[in-house]
Amino acid sequence: MAHHYTFTLSCPDRVGIVAAVSGLIAGHGGWITEANHHSDPEAGRFFMRQEILADSLPFGIEAFRERIAPIAAQFAMDWQLVDSARKKRVVILVSQLGHCLYDLLARWQAREWDIEIPCVISNHETHRRFVEWHGIPFHHVPSPPDHKAEAFARVSELFDETRGDVMVLARYMQVLPDSLCRRYPSRIINIHHGFLPSFKGAKPYHQAYERGVKLVGATCHYVTSDLDDGPIIEQDVVRVDHSDDPNDLVRYGRDIERTVLARGLGYHLDDRVLIHGRRTVVFR
Repeated sequence: MAHHYTFTLSCPDRVGIVAAVSGLIAGHGGWITEANHHSDPEAGRFFMRQEILADSLPFGIEAFRERIAPIAAQFAMDWQLVDSARKKRVVILVSQLGHCLYDLLARWQAREWDIEIPCVISNHETHRRFVEWHGIPFHHVPSPPDHKAEAFARVSELFDETRGDVMVLARYMQVLPDSLCRRYPSRIINIHHGFLPSFKGAKPYHQAYERGVKLVGATCHYVTSDLDDGPIIEQDVVRVDHSDDPNDLVRYGRDIERTVLARGLGYHLDDRVLIHGRRTVVFR
């Protein structure tokens, strides 16, 4: 993909937002290669994402930020300007189930995403050889019940040391403490093996089986202090029937978990997710 800048914003809805931003870009000969807009009448808020061909502008990203700042202030924007030349750094956390980890590393190796994976962190040694075979550092951080605070402090330390941009919980079966969630708002992504908000916590597929559901699925969401209740990025489901037992549901679910996590992470990496309260706007 050509070198580009991605400009995203949300602000109170009013006339002239698109014209002001697009006018600035056009006034300097900038080429907008993709534009997405959404107006939420109930919230009275406007959301926008634009990709601008970097080489079409006569200045770099810092000068771009300086020129857009007065417009952002005028419209009370929450905004972000990202340079595609800077690869995002994805730190993966995993426990013993490896299907999501395998899928993420396969996509990374196939260059589906232009990212760096500075390390994988796990509370088990299960996947060390697999991760190191890919040339990625593996850190074993045990999390015994009486030493969880120290474990999560080490996770945070590793994330900061490796300059991580986003932390992906690829079936990391630990509940993150409030302090960690607050330290990295909108930077921790989880895949929940169930269709939120139903069947939270442990063994959601078994819970679903007991209820005789006809659909099971997975949810990719941002992690907050409220367990399995952060803003939802992506979801998917598969139909089941009375002939399926809990093991079938788990097997179907793992396939969905892989694809839902990959889609959700992909949207985040492309800066297609804008958060407003407990909801998200996802420009697919």
